[in-house]
Formats: sequence, C-alpha cells, structure tokens
Amino acid sequence: MRTTARAASRALIAVAGSTVCIGLLTAPSASAHVRVESDNPSPGQTAVVTFRVPGESDTGALTTQLKVDLPDLTSVRTEVVAGWTARLDRDVAAGTVSAVTWSAAPGTGISPDQFALFRMSVKLPEGDDVSFPATQTYSDGTVVHWDQQALPDGGEPEYPAPVLTLTGAETATADEHSATVAQAQSTDNAARWLAGGALILAAFAVVGTVLSRRRS
Repeated sequence: MRTTARAASRALIAVAGSTVCIGLLTAPSASAHVRVESDNPSPGQTAVVTFRVPGESDTGALTTQLKVDLPDLTSVRTEVVAGWTARLDRDVAAGTVSAVTWSAAPGTGISPDQFALFRMSVKLPEGDDVSFPATQTYSDGTVVHWDQQALPDGGEPEYPAPVLTLTGAETATADEHSATVAQAQSTDNAARWLAGGALILAAFAVVGTVLSRRRS
C-alpha cells in the first residue's frame, strides 16, 4: 500500500511539474508590445516621446519598419537612429504631421531577442491621453497592427495601441503651488524676523533715552 501511495504521489508531482513547464513555455509575455513613454507628458507642451519596439517574430524575422500614426501634431522632430531612416508624413498646408515611418537599412533590423528605442520631440496635444497606433513590419512580410483600444472591462487587447497618459501638467501645477506656498511662508518668516528686530532696536533706543535723561 505504501509503495502504491508513493508511486501515485510521484506521478502526480511529475504531472504537475510538466503542467507548470508547459504553462511557462506557452504563456505570452505581457510586456512584449510596442510601448510609449515620455519624460514630460504635459498637455500642450514639448516633450521627448519614446517608442519601445521588441522583435516578436516566431520565425526569426527581423523588424524592418515601424510606422506610428500621430494626431496631426504641429511640431515633430525625430532622433537619429543608426541604421534607420525616418520619414514624416506632412500636411504642408495645415502645418501638421500625421505619421512617422522608420525604415531599417538592408540587412539590418530588430531580431526576436532584441528591442529598439525610437524617439521624437513633439508638441503634445491637449487632453488626458494620446493614442499612437503603430504598424510593425517584418522582413518576411508579416505586418502587425498595434491599434486596438482597451477592452470594455478595462483589460488589455491582444494588439493594444500605444497610449501615453498626459499627467505632467497636473504635477507641474502642484509643484508650482507648493513653490508658491513655500515662498509665501519664507517671506512671512522674514517679515516676522524683521519686525521682531525692529521692536528690539526700538526697546534699546527707549532704554538709552531714559538712562540719558536720568544722567542729565
């Protein structure tokens, strides 16, 4: 009986271990998407926006092109990326840019075990957030559209569009308010010290006057 129980326990452990391994091998990476972030995400302000692009090809193909759609921004400048060229889709009449496309030089690209950063300086629009739908093209012709919005329950879709939350303005306002309060407190303290000093000097003057009159 003991032998049978031990054998059954070992079998269950082996099955459980195999299930965990299979789960780890097949579980998708939640972070393996095109992401966007900024150093100063303030509405209406100029900021550097960074796109993090991982290689995700199951066949070993290289990412050779990235196109990012923009909400008709008025000021866009791309950072120089070695081995890549950037093209801006401009509306000259309107003075806006609707998209940026980065293309890799022949024989180069982002492999499945790499990622690349693409930066641009832009004037952000007003609002709470801004979406940057992206299109990732591979050397084998595969095209992935990162343009899906958040699910109704708030969950993340399979191919989410990169979204930048604009919060810098609120932070800046809070910082400015704190600085104003601190300056006001400092000014008030200085005024109190000056008033106190003036009172002390006046007291010494009164005492000096009284003593002088007594001597006379």
